[in-house]
Amino acid sequence: MHSLSSPFINRPIATSLIALLIILVGILAFNLLPVSQLPQIEFPTISVQANLPGASPDVMATSVATPLEHYIGKISGITEMTSSSSLGKTNIVIQFDLNRDINAAANEVQAAIDQALPSLPAEMPNRPTYRKVNPADAPIMILALTSTEHTKGQMYDIATNILQQKISQAKGVGQVIVGGSSLPSVRIEANPFLLNNYGLTIDDIKNTIQNSNQNSPKGQLSNLFHTYYIATNDQLHYSEQYKPLIISINNGSVITLKDVAEVKDSVEDIKNTGLADNKPAVLLIIFKEPGVNVIETVDGIKGLIPQLSAYISADMQLTVMMDRTSTIRASLIDIEKTLLISIALVICVVFLFLKNIYTTIIPSIVVPISILGTFAVMYLLNFSLDNLSIMALTISTGFVVDDAIVVIENITRYLEKGFSPLKASLIGAKEVGFTVLSMSVSLIAVFIPILLMGGIVGRLFREFAVTLSIAILVSLLVSLTITPSMCSKILKPDKERKQEKNVANSYYAASLQWAIKHSKFMLTVLICIVILNIYFYIKIPKGFFPQQDTGRIMGFALTDQNTSFKNMEKKFGEVIEVLKSDENIEHVVGYVGGGSVNSGNIFISLKSQSNRKLTADEVIGVLRKKLIKIPGISVFLLAAQDIMIGGRQGGAQFQYSISAANIKELNKWGDYLIQELSKIPIIADVNSDQKDKGIETYISIEHETAKKIGISPLLIDNALYDSLGQRQISVIYKDLNQYHVVLETDPKFTNSPNFLNVLYLKNNNKQIVPLNAAASFETKKAILSISHQSQFPSITLSFNLIPGTALGEAVNKVSDKVSELNLPSNLSASFQGTAKVFQATLANQPTLILAAILTVYIVLGILYENLIHPITIISTLPSAGLGALLALYFTKTDLSLIAFVGIILLIGIVKKNAIMMIDFAITLQKNQNYPADKAIFEAAILRLRPIMMTSFAALLGAVPLAFDHGVGSEYRKPLGISIIGGLLISQLLTLYTTPIVFLYFEKIASWLRGKKLKGKVYEAKSNY
Repeated sequence: MHSLSSPFINRPIATSLIALLIILVGILAFNLLPVSQLPQIEFPTISVQANLPGASPDVMATSVATPLEHYIGKISGITEMTSSSSLGKTNIVIQFDLNRDINAAANEVQAAIDQALPSLPAEMPNRPTYRKVNPADAPIMILALTSTEHTKGQMYDIATNILQQKISQAKGVGQVIVGGSSLPSVRIEANPFLLNNYGLTIDDIKNTIQNSNQNSPKGQLSNLFHTYYIATNDQLHYSEQYKPLIISINNGSVITLKDVAEVKDSVEDIKNTGLADNKPAVLLIIFKEPGVNVIETVDGIKGLIPQLSAYISADMQLTVMMDRTSTIRASLIDIEKTLLISIALVICVVFLFLKNIYTTIIPSIVVPISILGTFAVMYLLNFSLDNLSIMALTISTGFVVDDAIVVIENITRYLEKGFSPLKASLIGAKEVGFTVLSMSVSLIAVFIPILLMGGIVGRLFREFAVTLSIAILVSLLVSLTITPSMCSKILKPDKERKQEKNVANSYYAASLQWAIKHSKFMLTVLICIVILNIYFYIKIPKGFFPQQDTGRIMGFALTDQNTSFKNMEKKFGEVIEVLKSDENIEHVVGYVGGGSVNSGNIFISLKSQSNRKLTADEVIGVLRKKLIKIPGISVFLLAAQDIMIGGRQGGAQFQYSISAANIKELNKWGDYLIQELSKIPIIADVNSDQKDKGIETYISIEHETAKKIGISPLLIDNALYDSLGQRQISVIYKDLNQYHVVLETDPKFTNSPNFLNVLYLKNNNKQIVPLNAAASFETKKAILSISHQSQFPSITLSFNLIPGTALGEAVNKVSDKVSELNLPSNLSASFQGTAKVFQATLANQPTLILAAILTVYIVLGILYENLIHPITIISTLPSAGLGALLALYFTKTDLSLIAFVGIILLIGIVKKNAIMMIDFAITLQKNQNYPADKAIFEAAILRLRPIMMTSFAALLGAVPLAFDHGVGSEYRKPLGISIIGGLLISQLLTLYTTPIVFLYFEKIASWLRGKKLKGKVYEAKSNY
């Protein structure tokens, strides 16, 4: 009677102490596990930023982006490289293969930047910088700094010098971005008419400032006894110190800076603004480090706020505008409740079937032990408590109790035969040891294809699959060690229940006899089920991940491409005001500027779900109707999702890109595609990053004339940059930071191209000449932003889905529409980001199902040393698949990746029924020489109770998921629905189809051996 269980049954004290150790270690691990919304995925992504203030998008694209892309593109392992060049800014995003070491990649990017430096414009104030980023990361918190007395520049100064530094030092904080304004500066706004009157140019102002504001080394004096360090007042810090600077002395007349320009304390970039609940604000956007406990990080930042308030003025207020953890906390609390409900339900199953308080006590102890043991292993593997891992634990309650049920039920069966608890435990545990092993190992085998999945989806579900596998392994060990030990001490004989059990068995025996008599009909049903699986798999709408309500909405505001910053600022304020007035919104923040004057970004924090009646998507529907009434601005809104894939995010959730070498043809097709895609009724918010409809003044230099009058293109460019580019001409050094002196022509003179007629330059002979003497001016359309994909010009179109639309349906409609347009061969087009990954994942789904089935077959074949029995066991799968698909179809739920994982899980769950039948039938054939028909009939009857118990345990374990309406339930529902549907149908059918398939294969095997299996149906005895 020696088995794995025997030592633990015979040593109950040692077993109890082991159980106590598992509990203590599990509780400790649970408290140490990091908390996040989803498993941490490291996207090896690097962002390169380059600035050339005042440079046009075309200049940034050709002279900055192209050289950088040329050298960066030579790095191995790049999967995607995109860039965006706008006014004075270029941003390049490089995504590497998921297996690429990000630190090594960063070193290579740095080397590529160094190689590109000689090819970059000499006027760049700083060399390009890079940083490691995670494009899937969203801010965990947004703080707003507001004031009733201080300017935004002063607030920005405090935010960057103090608040940003202090918050960045908090545990778990990865990055803090400050937006909504810019650093303080001394701004010099020249009057072109006064300059002309005095025979001066703006270049004279620049030279005077650069010569007057210095911070150069001075040296020191020393003698035998002392050293004297030299200091001067060569630094000018404030506007009042610049005003009296002498620009020129003309015929004894002194001309100072204040005579020809307005000098004021302002900010470096006046085309930049931030709003918090429609109040001027500086925003601090906070991101976390990889793998940290997001709740602890946010709590740490909140704990810092009282300390930070001591560093700011009394009239300044630091307010939390967005807290990502509010919904994470609610979601985790909800799913933890779901986990406890699942445990309670599966324990109720045991009591309802066995109707014995003692047998109920055992799983109520064993299940928590298995879950706590799983926590310990999760901690060792650096996993986190997130929606997917806890969802895996919730589902595992049904699996965990399955093993215990099989052991307890078999031991109970021997108790009912009159055996002592000790002997019943020894015999019962040994008898089902291989069955439990087969069930668990074959269930884990289902996850092997998921573990081997590549790409982002594979990384996401790896933690889910491993957590579930760990729970099953821990359950297997607990069921074969602690469970039988507890049975030997807790269970009591209960012979009165035997007759009650036989009533249920007799009904099943009679129906099973009928099914065997009509075996051809049952086989036909099974074949029809296989066909229906294929039909419904094709028919059901396909999705990626379910649409979440995270309590956050992202917004993108867009005006005409030729709009002014002042107009954009006004319209943007109107948008924020409308958003703030909505009863579902708690806070709204936004900012405009930073390279594009006609677009702005919005972050909306909704009230908690308990304080609003509408979902995030429904709120968006209401807001669309309000915002469309604001003329001259378009606002695109999308519910923020935890899973966002792709190096660029447009004004909507899904992207489709086109690229070509010819930018004119690209722009033509970009316009046409927007028009055509907007006609598709199931998608909304169609927009693009194409910005080719701005207005530019084209200056045509007459080179011969310019040469004759002594001016060059370089002089012209410098004069234009000095006048119109917010040029940083000098540095002001202070204790905490460095600031700039910014030069430009007074904006009131630069509101039309006519300004160019009063712009004068100083030629090589120091004579004043007008620009229009050597150049003509023409108004043209301008490109405001240029995007590249894999070094080619590209346009990315973005779109959202109308509520109730599956992503698969939208992808098909877009693909069909593009096919109808017959794009030219020199123009490439493809989905990007989430839609691209969805396409690849959808194509792999049939392969993944086949791989899971094949893996289960191989494992079962190894366990049973038989090629036929695994096929019998796998024959249970079509009914489960049909049940899952029907449940999804009638509940109008997409076949999302979550639902698909539920179907994969069903492959592991429903085969347990067949394993329990087949395993006992084989045992009866070998040990008692039963014929096949009698063996399978006896096995089906004997295993009916544990089959029903395990199936109902798994089913009820999924019920809280399917009927959950709490925060984060969008991810849990599809899993619960697919499992419940699959179990209901498979439970009804496999109790009959499995014995029939077994007998047919036995007939085939007997025929091959030259023996004929008797065709009569085994008659049930009265004791059933």
